[in-house]
Amino acid sequence: MAQSYLAIVNPAAGGGRSGRLLDPVLERLKAGGIQTDVVHTTAAGQATEIARAAYARGVRKFIAVGGDGTSYEVVNGLFPEAASAEPPTLAFLPLGTGNSFLRDFSDRGVEYAIEAILAERSRTCDVMRLRHRAGIIHYINLLSIGFTADVATLRARRFSSWGELGYFGSIFLTLARFNRRAFPVRVQGEMEFDRRPCLFLTFNNSKFTGGTMMIAPNAQTNDGLIEYVRWGTIGRLGLIRELPGLYDGTHIQHSLAECKSVAHVEFNLESPVDVMVDGEVLTLHCEELDVIPQALNIVA
Repeated sequence: MAQSYLAIVNPAAGGGRSGRLLDPVLERLKAGGIQTDVVHTTAAGQATEIARAAYARGVRKFIAVGGDGTSYEVVNGLFPEAASAEPPTLAFLPLGTGNSFLRDFSDRGVEYAIEAILAERSRTCDVMRLRHRAGIIHYINLLSIGFTADVATLRARRFSSWGELGYFGSIFLTLARFNRRAFPVRVQGEMEFDRRPCLFLTFNNSKFTGGTMMIAPNAQTNDGLIEYVRWGTIGRLGLIRELPGLYDGTHIQHSLAECKSVAHVEFNLESPVDVMVDGEVLTLHCEELDVIPQALNIVA
């Protein structure tokens, strides 16, 4: 019996690359016995609405076609409704700018993703649940605050059309400003909120972000834990010297780095802050973070 998925497509992902490459990929899936119903998005946030409506009418297998932002929207369409039910299944076709989450399993991108769908290969995955002052969001890759979020925010708001040049320009400008701040958090097992200034904090379900940056080398996607990474008040020159370590995971060996595997985090922020969540830039007044263990089946 043919497997059937709902493919939610962001045709604008990767500068239109997603829409252009879709048809040949769907033909390969069809030839392998995979049936797909295809819905295209036309605006930000629409993938969430499509996934939520489909889940309500009984669809349980989805393909996110695009980049990290597309899968983020689909996950937020499935949850919180799916949190107390049989885990839905999510596959990926990273035809946009990339999918950092999928890199935990392979660096072969879309070819690996197609093979996984055809082989009906799936594994359980935790879902992170962030409560903030205005509601709840869910994610499967990471939440970051501080330098990493500042770079993503600057790129999204000022250099979104600049491609790779916009990314490096955002890093340069964020380095020039170099705003190290306190983000009071209390992780599981600690009595007090940590109010020390830091360069960044990340709360990870998987290892990679930004395509190839291994921000949390010890993260496991189905261990029921948040991999918490904190980097303290390193200076500009120190950060520049250590930047390669962010790509091979050795940055966590730095004397100013801390890593912990925890199930619960509390925030005591005075006001909303810019955050980067699975490639999306948001401004949130974060309050509490926990894990919904093995709440999703991912095809990988």
